[in-house]
Amino acid sequence: MARTTMGAAVDSLALLMIRIPLGAIFIAHGSQKLFGVFGGHGLTATFRTFEEKLGIPPILTLLAIIAEFGGGVGVLSGFLTRLSGVGIASTMVVAMYKVHWVNGFFLNGACLPGRGHGIEYTLALLGMALALVFTGGGAWSVDRYLFKR
Repeated sequence: MARTTMGAAVDSLALLMIRIPLGAIFIAHGSQKLFGVFGGHGLTATFRTFEEKLGIPPILTLLAIIAEFGGGVGVLSGFLTRLSGVGIASTMVVAMYKVHWVNGFFLNGACLPGRGHGIEYTLALLGMALALVFTGGGAWSVDRYLFKR
C-alpha cells in the first residue's frame, strides 16, 4: 500500500514535535553540566559529583555530557538523529537506575525535602528518544538532506 503525501507529512510533523522539546530539554541539561548555566554547576563540579556521589567514572561522565548536549543539538536539528537518540536513551537508562529508581514512579510534585523524583519524567524522555532511534528525524531533518534515500 502506497503512503499518501499527506500521511508522510503528518508523520514528519509528529517527529518534529518530538524532536523540538527533546532537543531543547537536553541542550539545557547538557549546558548545565558543560557550561554551568541555567543553575548548573559546570564541568569540574559535574565530574566530581558524578564520581563521588554516583560512582560514575570520569570517562562515562564525559560521554553523558556529550550525549546530553551534543545529542540535544543533534535531535533538535535532526543531525545524526538516531545516534543522538541512542546517546540520550542510554543516559536516561543510567539516570533511572542510579538516581530515580529509589524514589518510585512519580515525580516529587510537592517538592518534599529529602525525597527526589521518581522515574516518570526520565521514562517519558527515554520513550521520546527511542521513538527517534527507530524512526529517524523525519522529512524536516538535516539527516534527510545528507542521507537521501
